[in-house]
Amino acid sequence: MAKDNSNANGDDSSADVHLVLNGKGGVGKSLVATWLAEFLISRGRSIRCIDGDPVNRSLSQYKALGAERLDLVNDDGLIQRARYDALIERFATTSGAFAVDSGATAFLPFWGYIVESQVVRVLREAGRNIYLHVPITGGETLSDTLLGFSTIAAASTERNVVVWVNEYFGPVVREGRRLTEMQVYTDNQDKVLASIGIRERSPDTYGETVRAMREKKLTFDEAISSPEFKLVQRLRLHIVRRDLFEQPERMPFA
Repeated sequence: MAKDNSNANGDDSSADVHLVLNGKGGVGKSLVATWLAEFLISRGRSIRCIDGDPVNRSLSQYKALGAERLDLVNDDGLIQRARYDALIERFATTSGAFAVDSGATAFLPFWGYIVESQVVRVLREAGRNIYLHVPITGGETLSDTLLGFSTIAAASTERNVVVWVNEYFGPVVREGRRLTEMQVYTDNQDKVLASIGIRERSPDTYGETVRAMREKKLTFDEAISSPEFKLVQRLRLHIVRRDLFEQPERMPFA
């Protein structure tokens, strides 16, 4: 079961549901889910993490987050969409926040289920806030992640999309235009609540340190307090976490 990362002084009066979505694999969905969860914990929120990727169980490898593995696949290896029913029931009836890493494999079944079953409206009527977190990356994955953003934003019925601009593979730029200048963004900007930047840093210093933290499946807190990381490495992680966590501080779910 998912670990209840609650703070004794935290406010669990609202139940926010955070869905990390994109159909392209390897673009940082698990990264977004883990860092989002750690940000919410740092704000004193009770957070239940759910690993909804039936193939690559990345989120559940972070022991500090205690993520629950969602069982979606039958004996024939096929995703059973009806098994999402119980998950939505939990969203509607359980206090605290949820963070769900949908995974690339489950994106199409999950998103199809959400649209078909009008999940956002159902949960809104149950008093829940729904946020759709979409990573967009540069380099060769830009087109695929923009397609995922367009699919999600176009089908969303409200302004609840949080864009994570991940520059790990390079700047998010096309033909000299930044994301906010691209047609696909301007066509859907009324659905975008906010954007969070994971900016490009020196790969041989910051990049290596963050990669080591990710490979060890550690949160920022764990890595910064770990003797496995040297003083300067811990300083880098402090800087990355500060720059990252400052951005969503004024968002409604903070």
